[in-house]
Amino acid sequence: MPALLHTRTEFADWNRDLRAVCGNFSTALSERHSLFIGSVHGQDVCGLELAHIRTNAGLISRQHTRGDGDDDRHCFLILQSSGHQLIRQKDRVIELGPDDIALVDSARPFEIEPQGLVQNISVHLSREAVSRQFAQQRLFGKLARNSVSTHMIRALVRSLGDAELSEGHGGKNDGPALEQALIGLAIAGLDEGAEGQPGFACVGHDDIYGLATRLVEASLQESELGPEYLARHLNVSVRQLYRLFEQHHESIARYIQQRRLERVAQDLRARELRHESITQIAFKWGFVDAAHFSRAFKRHFQHAPRDFRQHPA
Repeated sequence: MPALLHTRTEFADWNRDLRAVCGNFSTALSERHSLFIGSVHGQDVCGLELAHIRTNAGLISRQHTRGDGDDDRHCFLILQSSGHQLIRQKDRVIELGPDDIALVDSARPFEIEPQGLVQNISVHLSREAVSRQFAQQRLFGKLARNSVSTHMIRALVRSLGDAELSEGHGGKNDGPALEQALIGLAIAGLDEGAEGQPGFACVGHDDIYGLATRLVEASLQESELGPEYLARHLNVSVRQLYRLFEQHHESIARYIQQRRLERVAQDLRARELRHESITQIAFKWGFVDAAHFSRAFKRHFQHAPRDFRQHPA
């Protein structure tokens, strides 16, 4: 019972922060998770608002909107950093995975359903400015994953999300200029269409290996991460992936486990994460068996996780 109360308290705090940063949302805990994980913080870059959201909540929804109030003045340009989530608006459903980008109209009811732990950056664009440029287009959709404009949005949003950028940096025209650039790129990305996109068959083997390793980095918190997961998202065969990793004297499973162990070790060194248990940290990075994790960690670092945390050097 105390653990349940602790989870509900953390969830209530997260829900309060979400509403303060993003507006009037309703939320629900996931029935699949006994432990709630969540954080929200806002960022102002020259007047352009960003929200950094991390959660394994069951549902985030906006059901009642007027379309004429302060709470409905934004369109959300969402860059999915890790995990998967479904977004529903009226009769359409889109799925976002790592590196996917979507545009969502805040003046219409919509739902976000995380599929496990997710992390994203949401840029709050002026709905009025977006509407002017989009003309009669519906302000909802997933951007083409491989278009040049989408790649540019990823790079720009990640740069804006840099913790060193704040309201005190840049000139007074930087915010509006950045917003117009993002809106223009979003229009181009939606025009490309997210359906029926080509895969990566046209790139070289080294490029596919590089894409695979970057996808691993973005998906370490996904429990299903493995050869089939990578092949499905890269549109290549599992056999081809095995050959590519073998050419680099590596196996897919070993590479994934090593990257997860290194992320766990990084968190165990972090003083600001002392309140999180070792098991919480391990499960956060995709391990699902505490005993297996402990053996793998000791084999890799020559120290048990608890000893490593006490003496990280």
